[in-house]
Amino acid sequence: MPKSHIVITSIFAPTKAVTKFANLPDYSLVVAGDKKSPADWAEANVTYLSTTQQEEAGFRLTAKLPYNHYGRKMVGYLHAIREGAQVIIDTDDDNIPYDGWEFPQMDGEFATSPAQKGFVNIYKNFTSHHIWPRGYPLDLILNQDHNLKEADLLKQSSKIGVWQGLADSDPDVDAIYRLVDNTEVYFDKRAPIVLAEGTICPFNSQNTAVRRELFPLLYLPAYVTFRFTDILRGLVAQPIMWAHGYRLGFTEATVIQERNPHDYVKDFESEIPCYLNPNKVIAAVSRAISPENTVGENLRRAYAELAKENIVTAQEIELLDLWLEDVAELTA
Repeated sequence: MPKSHIVITSIFAPTKAVTKFANLPDYSLVVAGDKKSPADWAEANVTYLSTTQQEEAGFRLTAKLPYNHYGRKMVGYLHAIREGAQVIIDTDDDNIPYDGWEFPQMDGEFATSPAQKGFVNIYKNFTSHHIWPRGYPLDLILNQDHNLKEADLLKQSSKIGVWQGLADSDPDVDAIYRLVDNTEVYFDKRAPIVLAEGTICPFNSQNTAVRRELFPLLYLPAYVTFRFTDILRGLVAQPIMWAHGYRLGFTEATVIQERNPHDYVKDFESEIPCYLNPNKVIAAVSRAISPENTVGENLRRAYAELAKENIVTAQEIELLDLWLEDVAELTA
């Protein structure tokens, strides 16, 4: 894989995950701090960006980006882009990489779903347990027609825009799953699966690789609820990826999550937009974009349409514009 940067934001002292990622020889690790991060944060082989360093980095984004927010990660992305990253790997400080952690190549031949299936529950191809990704439409949870059949997966050559690696033990599920079941899940080992155009599955920011051509799509909305942030990003990204000839792929679990403490009822409240909006988001983005535009232009048009639907606010558009200006300058 080309030169890769791993980006994390953290309010904790260096965790097991941070230490293990920092010791991977073929990657550069960037950690973006926040107001709650320890003042003496330090770890070998890590570029740590304190809030002061973030403000001094010269990015337009920092003029409007909130503190004490997951979106501080975006300063880490911009730093990695400035450093020449060809792939940015998004993860969190509670996702510990297994030995041999890596992503498949961004171009190749992979088992691929049928096209135009709408939302599918990719977790069902990696486990028999009754589980679904955060952001998956609730009305489809019991609908077997929205599971991919193994017999329908065909080898195809694809340009992968985003790889989502799964996480063992406490994978990315919604608060409803955690409140009613919460069984630990260790996913099956298997070959990756790529989703064809029109076949959709939520993806997150916990073990995710994005190629340089799609760096504008790393934008993390900062004026929506916390649990909707990366899910909205992933939903917006997929129609734009299709428009530009890229695909989303999923791999077996390559990290184990030792999850930081959460209040599941508060998570549920924060996830309400995830439950109400997935189909609206896909429809809005799809009608707003065109293959004739750049990736950045399509992202801007997508968010303008989401604002009309009251899914995002005018503040979000203002921050997005700063982000797009920064990315355009750094990738010119």
